[in-house]
Amino acid sequence: MTWRVCNVARCPELTQAKQCEAHTKKREAQRYTTRDKGYNTAGHKAFRTLVLQRDPICVLCDIAVATDADHYPIDRKQLVLLGMDPNDPENGRGLCHDCHSKETARNQPGGFLQQ
Repeated sequence: MTWRVCNVARCPELTQAKQCEAHTKKREAQRYTTRDKGYNTAGHKAFRTLVLQRDPICVLCDIAVATDADHYPIDRKQLVLLGMDPNDPENGRGLCHDCHSKETARNQPGGFLQQ
């Protein structure tokens, strides 16, 4: 492997990965903190359960088993900003993991960090 400068702006550290160890740890800490906000609650767990009971098959591909409760047509962040209940199953749909990943990549560049 070759050594390169960390890809975080103005960081002079050399690394064999994309980012130096300090920035990798910081990114991971932010990722887990951000990802869990609002999702590791009783309300969201109930939302997920109710959405997946209602939509057992992915509503996009209509083939695979739904495994992810997707906030739709308004994403979770916008529901909260609008003062709406992000845990209301009417604001969700059941998707398979592949369709959920594609939708997240298409509609929320940066994925979970956009929360």
